[in-house]
Amino acid sequence: MQVQLDNLKLEATREGYGKGLVELGEKNENVVALSADLPDSTRAIYFKERFPERYFEVGIQEQNMFGIAAGLALAGKIPFASSFACFCERGLDQLRVTVCYSNLNVKICGSHAGLLTGEDGASQMGIEDIAVFRTLPNMKVVMPCDFFEAKKATFAAAETYGPIYIRTIREKTPIITTEEDSFEIGKAEIFRDGSDVTIIACGASVYESLVAARKLEEEGIDARVINNHTIKPLDRNTLVKAARDTGAFVTVEDHQIHGGMGSAVAELIVENYPVPMKMVGIKDKFGESGKSYELWDKYGLSSKFIVEAVENVLKMKGIVSKEFHRK
Repeated sequence: MQVQLDNLKLEATREGYGKGLVELGEKNENVVALSADLPDSTRAIYFKERFPERYFEVGIQEQNMFGIAAGLALAGKIPFASSFACFCERGLDQLRVTVCYSNLNVKICGSHAGLLTGEDGASQMGIEDIAVFRTLPNMKVVMPCDFFEAKKATFAAAETYGPIYIRTIREKTPIITTEEDSFEIGKAEIFRDGSDVTIIACGASVYESLVAARKLEEEGIDARVINNHTIKPLDRNTLVKAARDTGAFVTVEDHQIHGGMGSAVAELIVENYPVPMKMVGIKDKFGESGKSYELWDKYGLSSKFIVEAVENVLKMKGIVSKEFHRK
């Protein structure tokens, strides 16, 4: 797949979720939406305005929202329950016992995930939600890379039975896919082929990884970039093949490195085809208020840190870039 990196339009993945939800509602009258007092921020407001009779505002009580969603699922509806990613964690007990244990057809959207939440600050940033939700049996975890993929993830969630967590972000990010590109839950996409190392990313980190790959090409390093939008279940075939083909991994995510997407990839690879690996992510810290991409620089998530991680993992693999030869 060829991905254009220049002159891209910007839009937030939460917009893709909100607009996708309305399109779903127009096609399927069983689709309903719930919000925990955050319809505007999560963009569930679009569904509320279009289908007020199928929208349920429960207030600041995520636990009750997930319980209500479970009841709606048992009644044959397809509920989409939305809140901030960090606030969705409040309902872990209800998601575990009521939704996942019974494998109910409930969809959850956690918005404002990662440091790209920006000025809203640490209390609003979901940076440990992947670790929390991927441990729940029956729960699928998806983080789309851009606006169009967020719409497709919303459509796919409605068509896939069982609990699904969709992770979206507040900040506008580059649109690197098209409406025509394929999307399948559980199927990773190779956005750039390469033979020296594989960079595996999710969310807005996919674009940043592609930028890093272009910089690495100038050093003579051929990096494969995988859009790993589905964190659970992982695409075993694509990832194991990448390990065999390239022999080194770097994972990139706007999330804690403990228990996140990188941890999930490591768990898979260590049992199937172990390779040297580095993780780019938040290193056991809380976020803070600031400009989104300035926070990425401060916390080590931007492209220059991906390049550094690749160079380091290649030293572990035994390959030295032209830049290192010059030094």
